[in-house]
Amino acid sequence: MAIGTKKLLDLMSENYPKAQNPLILRFHRLIDAFAKSDDERDFYLDKVEGFMVFVDLDKNTEDLEKLVTEIEKNISRYCLLPKMTYYETKKFMEGFVNEKVYDIDTKEKLLDIIQSREARENFLEFIYDHLTELEKWQQYYHERSRIRVIEWLRDNNIAFVFEEDIDIVKPVVEKLKQSIFEPKVGKDIQSARNQLEAKAKTYYSNEALNPRPKRGRPPKQTAKVELEPQLTPDIFQTVPSPCRAFLFMPDYSSSAATFSSKFDTEAQLIASLRGTTRAKVDTKLEALSQRLESLRHLSDRLRGVDDLGREKRMIEAVSETSSRISDKSVKRDDEDGGKISSFISGFLPKKKSAVPKQPEEIQEYLEKKKKAGKKMVTPITRKKKGNK
Repeated sequence: MAIGTKKLLDLMSENYPKAQNPLILRFHRLIDAFAKSDDERDFYLDKVEGFMVFVDLDKNTEDLEKLVTEIEKNISRYCLLPKMTYYETKKFMEGFVNEKVYDIDTKEKLLDIIQSREARENFLEFIYDHLTELEKWQQYYHERSRIRVIEWLRDNNIAFVFEEDIDIVKPVVEKLKQSIFEPKVGKDIQSARNQLEAKAKTYYSNEALNPRPKRGRPPKQTAKVELEPQLTPDIFQTVPSPCRAFLFMPDYSSSAATFSSKFDTEAQLIASLRGTTRAKVDTKLEALSQRLESLRHLSDRLRGVDDLGREKRMIEAVSETSSRISDKSVKRDDEDGGKISSFISGFLPKKKSAVPKQPEEIQEYLEKKKKAGKKMVTPITRKKKGNK
């Protein structure tokens, strides 16, 4: 149902309170809703205060009928978010592959995935398996999604700022939300409103849709520290009762897992990957690591037994060797001792034979003496002292 812009503004000015400053929207919620909006899921943005409604078909039928009635009666207040078509998702993925992926094999694999069934989920699964591509994909996804969201908000003539972009302290932002419909406010609130007005104009500039690269020397490569933005609590004053059960208020997330059409958070996506091939590989690796650990423990135990056995064998070998050496030395001593004793016995004087006492022995002894003959003794002569 198409309604002219002028007529739309007239209806809003007549029936609804007018915001005194641009709507403070959350960029990450819009990205999430844009990615998940399809033929079965509808998301609406409230143009009066900026809250979002998700038509959840799993809710009570009676509550759903009340919500549909509220939206139909106040169609000028709610703006239906566009559906993420197959062509747009394919364009997202192909643009990333052609612009950011440099490895030829990885590029060919991703292009094959894009042409297959369930391309979005398989694409994310492959990206989360390759960490070098994951960071590039998250940056690319946020940049392209930001341009798409800003284009849609501009087409609907909505004055807005993203809460993630504003540089105002939290207490002042909370006061801005509380006094959004009050014409007269304090100086601090009015000053903050002026900042929001100036910021809102930047989203309608050409640079918002075509961000230019910064000129000059590139900055030094430093460790990238991602700081979560300081977001204030949601404060809405004009939410109709049929919409309260359908408010879309997910927590902040900087991941690109919102591109998934099935899962709401990155944790759910990673949990789902545990049941896929990647999970099977992880399970196999875990089982293999457990086996290796058990083998390591077993080898340590065997090493201890081997050490004891080795020590025992060494002791036995040493004792056996020492016994052999001792036996050999004893034998060698006996042999050497016999040789030495026989050698020495030739130099030592022989024992005198005993004098025979029997008559036969005496007769034999005398005969040997006669045969031996008399001993010749050379007399020793001494010279006299006078004869020299």
